[in-house]
Amino acid sequence: MDLNFTPEEEIFRSAVRQFLADKLSPQLASTVAQGKHLGKVEMEQWHAVLNERGWLTNHWPREFGGPGWSVIEKYIFETECALAHAPRVLPFGVNMLGPVLIKYGTAAQKQYWLPRILDGSDWWCQGYSEPGAGSDLAGLSTSAVRGVDAQGEHYLVNGQKTWTTLGQHANMIFCLVRTNREAKKQEGISFLLIDMNTPGIKVRPIILLDGTHEVNEVFFTDVRVPAENLVGEENRGWTCAKFLLTYERTNIAGVGFSMAALERLKQAARLARRNGRPLAEDPLFGARLARVEIDLENMKTTNLRVIAAVAGGGAPGAESSMLKIRGTEIRQEITALMRRVDGPAARALEADDVGASAAAQYFNHRKLSIFGGSNEIQKNIIAKMILGL
Repeated sequence: MDLNFTPEEEIFRSAVRQFLADKLSPQLASTVAQGKHLGKVEMEQWHAVLNERGWLTNHWPREFGGPGWSVIEKYIFETECALAHAPRVLPFGVNMLGPVLIKYGTAAQKQYWLPRILDGSDWWCQGYSEPGAGSDLAGLSTSAVRGVDAQGEHYLVNGQKTWTTLGQHANMIFCLVRTNREAKKQEGISFLLIDMNTPGIKVRPIILLDGTHEVNEVFFTDVRVPAENLVGEENRGWTCAKFLLTYERTNIAGVGFSMAALERLKQAARLARRNGRPLAEDPLFGARLARVEIDLENMKTTNLRVIAAVAGGGAPGAESSMLKIRGTEIRQEITALMRRVDGPAARALEADDVGASAAAQYFNHRKLSIFGGSNEIQKNIIAKMILGL
């Protein structure tokens, strides 16, 4: 299998680089490169820039507003964006909900919700994890009871979600809820779209180790949700959830982000001094740096092989779990090595004038091997799907 890009794909890569040179402001790229947190306005502005060019929903079919790219073009675009330090596109509406609606939504749902994802009318967050259902997501207990009143058919939702990323900004949340307690765990779950402004919803912040407000708890008390906001069949929401998680886990691998972070690490190691010599020349540090670079090159090749299989009509299964495991481990190792570069200064959590501290980034990246399905769970998936255990 030839993993080199074709001449046409190289032309496309040049076009992406020119677009980024023209549209990505140096100030915004610098903020991303320094590891600083972006505000809501900055994220929405980059969203609008991509949407204006028609490149926001790059994996959507053309008929729903996507550019009609191949999986190779999508890979090139995402890698070049990461290397240029462009803001990451918020995944919840574009990369998670959008594909679910395209595959499982009704015609009316596609017609209404997809354009609102494109133009930024809705900011979506994800309601999956619960205090007692994180790694074992099928054990969720948030309930949705169907009923009828003068306003029509609806669900009454009660329960709690946690680790809801950027939920403080969201006006909509897609949720997994239990609609049948008598069925097997996976068979009694449904997929609902819920307006965050509905009475009965309360959002409470969770402050992380690095002092930032990135995630939240969301409480539902007799929250009324129109029945037409059910995606797919009632009690068959686990099918939607698995489809969505395949996208999430593959994206978490973050090949482009690791490539960009590794270049920053190598540059910093060349500038840092230990015993009068560049840290990059230290044998122990150099060995770890070489190992993570080899692992990243291996993962890049594996990622391209998976992409080639998808381009040939396949669908990622256990491969997405493999990429999630290795991708998150590599990104965590890079942040650990960056702390080594900073030496004693890495103890500080506060950001300085240059950027976010190495400690803040290190602690924030601990989450990567947990969310999207913990790496331990991914190993179980691999064991079942590949080894038949």
